[in-house]
Amino acid sequence: MLYRLGTQLYILAIKLAAVFGNAKATLWVQGRKGLLEKIEAIDWGNREYIWVHCASLGEFEQGRPLIEKIKQENPQQKILLTFFSPSGYEVRKNYTGANYVFYLPADLQDNAARFVAAVKPKTALFVKYEFWEGYLSALQSTNTPTFLVSGIFRANQYFFKYKRLMPLRVFNYFFVQNQASKSILNAHGFANIDITGDTRFDRVSDVAQSLSKLAIVEEFANGNKLFIAGSTWYCDEIKIIELIKKAPQGWKFVIVPHEVGIAHFKKTEPMYRGVKVVHYSKGKEQDLAGAQVLIIDTVGTLSTAYRYAHISYVGGGFNNGIHNILEASVYGHPVLFGPKHQKFAEALELKKAHAAFSVNNAKELAGIFNLLNTDKSAYMVAATNSRRYVLENTGATNKIYNHLKAQGLV
Repeated sequence: MLYRLGTQLYILAIKLAAVFGNAKATLWVQGRKGLLEKIEAIDWGNREYIWVHCASLGEFEQGRPLIEKIKQENPQQKILLTFFSPSGYEVRKNYTGANYVFYLPADLQDNAARFVAAVKPKTALFVKYEFWEGYLSALQSTNTPTFLVSGIFRANQYFFKYKRLMPLRVFNYFFVQNQASKSILNAHGFANIDITGDTRFDRVSDVAQSLSKLAIVEEFANGNKLFIAGSTWYCDEIKIIELIKKAPQGWKFVIVPHEVGIAHFKKTEPMYRGVKVVHYSKGKEQDLAGAQVLIIDTVGTLSTAYRYAHISYVGGGFNNGIHNILEASVYGHPVLFGPKHQKFAEALELKKAHAAFSVNNAKELAGIFNLLNTDKSAYMVAATNSRRYVLENTGATNKIYNHLKAQGLV
């Protein structure tokens, strides 16, 4: 009852935020209007679809290698992909690897029952840490094989803290990222676990091997070294601008904000006064060679842009937590990020290997930058270990796929 009440209050809060003009909340609400009726009108057949659910864009990047492996091995297999967040759905709603892409209807008991009854999924794959109790109960009632992909657990999560293990008991199997996650589950009576690693390693490795190019970034660089800051927030950029204004000759900067809306650019534009800035969306109409900063104000180019970096900075570490640092480290160069990275195993392991560095303020950012710019030995250690770390951790996708295939579930 408390869970249901909490869910209803959460929905009400989102609707109120939409009324007051919050863009994400508005998309969340509008995207779900008439959604269940639309889903129920589709002829889903009987147990023909594998349902993959992701919270947002980051989780999609974890689920994507498995979706594409399934399609590669069995092109006729039908896939339903759902998202909770607008930042995932709005970017990937036209993803061709799935037959259908939808928002996930709100996790109310009736919604979940109607959704599962309509789709009748063959297999359900939840990516990383999406645990919607209504949907899990509906899947359990229909005996749908349900799996967690690239799961990661911490001892202070609410399941363990409040002994709310019911949602976890629905999963037939857990594919987890590390030994710590397995040990936590073992301690609470779960044995249906395999340490398969993180499928993001496979994804970033595939992207790096694709050899995609960005002509505008190449022309902007014009022989200079690039410092590329990806998924940045205002609190990241206000520190980076100090570095930009004091940077030595031979360096240029590429900024790829996490949010590319007008609100972000209005807030950050004043800090770049006195610095020549160009924008990716305006293409070659600008004097790219004469600019010091290139702002990539479009979606979908970051993982490729990191290819051109001599040093990367990944945003979020001064906000709620860092974004995907593997997208940068796969290209074999040092990676920097802010202090809020303790929940990310890859950040801790890359730091231990002297391949990544955390900074607490603008002064530390400048200090690490200067070290890597002047100390060739330190730079080479970081670059070599960065790439090696990713290569040594690929293979999760095949492990998961082989397990599912052995059970006839893909």
